Amino acid sequence: MEFSNKKILVLGAATSGISVARILAGLGAAVTLSDAKEAGQLKHDVSGLPAAGVTLALGRQDEALLDGVDILVLSPGVSIYIPLVEAAKKRGIAVMSEIEIAYRLTKAPIVAITGTNGKTTTTTLTGEILKTAGRETVVGGNIGQALSAEAQGVSPAGVVVAEISSFQLEGVSAFRPHIAAILNLTPDHIDRHRDLATYQAMKERIFANQTSDDYLILNYDDPIVRAMAKRAPSQVVYFSRRGKLPTGVYVEDGVIKLSWLDETLEICPLADLKIPGAHNVENALAACAAAYFAGARPRDMAAVLGSFTGVEHRIEPVETISGVTWYNDSKATNPESSIKALEAFPAHIILIAGGRDKNTDLGEFMTLAREKVDHLILIGEAAERFAEAAERHGVKDIRRVADFPAAVALAHSLARPPQLVLLSPACASYDMFNNYEERGRIFKDLVRRLR
Repeated sequence: MEFSNKKILVLGAATSGISVARILAGLGAAVTLSDAKEAGQLKHDVSGLPAAGVTLALGRQDEALLDGVDILVLSPGVSIYIPLVEAAKKRGIAVMSEIEIAYRLTKAPIVAITGTNGKTTTTTLTGEILKTAGRETVVGGNIGQALSAEAQGVSPAGVVVAEISSFQLEGVSAFRPHIAAILNLTPDHIDRHRDLATYQAMKERIFANQTSDDYLILNYDDPIVRAMAKRAPSQVVYFSRRGKLPTGVYVEDGVIKLSWLDETLEICPLADLKIPGAHNVENALAACAAAYFAGARPRDMAAVLGSFTGVEHRIEPVETISGVTWYNDSKATNPESSIKALEAFPAHIILIAGGRDKNTDLGEFMTLAREKVDHLILIGEAAERFAEAAERHGVKDIRRVADFPAAVALAHSLARPPQLVLLSPACASYDMFNNYEERGRIFKDLVRRLR
């Protein structure tokens, strides 16, 4: 698609919006970047954009911004349900997400990975495997740099590996990854998508434009995800942690194997994996499938799986103090993700949880906490509801504290070997922090100060 001489309005002055505005202006478009916040309220510096040819429209957003606009581009944080987007649709203005722009700009095939949990680990693993295989590889999307910044300069022989969120999929139309993966689906972001059916529909957009020349990797062990094969126009490849598959990636006799086109390849023993937890086995299987169809060999997969120790903020070891190890799992922004973290350890957990409540069901989370958690320390806006749910489900010791430093101090005063301390909030971070990354970094800093 040609963007030169188009009038383009970009909504959202965060990482993706700033990136795509700068890129589109460089391609000759007349670009306006708008945000409902004033310049002084923004978390990112936009002062250099006018020199790059981008007009800033900050503060109040009214429908006059749409006058003469050809394309409206949405940052992931901007919902398609806001009045300005609805007005744009009524005017016949093309509405696109930043990843749609990235897709139209890149000449390289895309490996796109989505799911409620595990996206970052699987995307990072896939990228590392393909780099080890010697292929020109960039990784972006919902992690790292904006996809539009990463994808533009990749040659046709390279590959773009992208973590894709349901927010980013709201505004796609032509987006067609050569390889797509859906890891799992559990209730999340219902506050934005309104119901689970819409959330699922957004996820399924990742494969809607694929053809029989493309591949869709699905979690066979998740019945909702497995059933997506019925609607897939591409070649479906399953992965399974729980049973042998006739084709796909699976575990047999403690070994990761890949079967495709009458060939079965051994990748590596499960014992070689450095990342803990059954969920990370699933992430590894999905990464192997994606990397295989992007040209990687079993030896490349085995080399990475045998050395990869995880991503920041996901069950990340921080320090061992007086025999007690502290783990940062700030990326656990929903109960399902925190459940996977609890399952990664046998018992004797001091759990710090809470934050911005997504009002998701807490039954399974608190049932598992009753079995594995010695002390539950709650913080943030969700503390009261979490405490009530914990009490209902028989959690042994429930504490509430006012802030993050108090939570760390209390955990330190309680912790004795063989216990461990786990930050796994099961909540968003926005009541106290800008994002889960800031939450995790502050947690790690507080822990290291304990020394």
